[in-house]
Amino acid sequence: MVATKDVTITEDRIQQFAQASDDFNPVHMDEAFASKTAYRGRIAHGLLSASFGSAVVGTILPGAGAIYLSQSLAFHKPVRIGDVVRAQITVASVDAESARVVLRTEGYVGDDMIMEGEATVRVPRRRRPAKA
Repeated sequence: MVATKDVTITEDRIQQFAQASDDFNPVHMDEAFASKTAYRGRIAHGLLSASFGSAVVGTILPGAGAIYLSQSLAFHKPVRIGDVVRAQITVASVDAESARVVLRTEGYVGDDMIMEGEATVRVPRRRRPAKA
């Protein structure tokens, strides 16, 4: 099972993420500063892009009620304003007994992988039908 979500990185999203996370690193917020770094311009917060995977997990696959237990991430390329990030979640394994699912988490801009990792989530148990 695989699910994806495409999200455009905008100035507004970066501003809102900075407010929510209290991360005002000038590499994200200040073009003059960022232009003097190895990135040669502003880049989006890595965890902003990663948060789109959380949106997939909580609303599409596995869906409502899924709760993150852990997440590993490796970032490969920076993301900039105007980029469209495709968050892709793939079910790697299911443990019905513990109601846990291991997911492969990936992010792409075009064909370029920008990040990858693995998440473990707890999913709601299905209720058994009442006996008649």
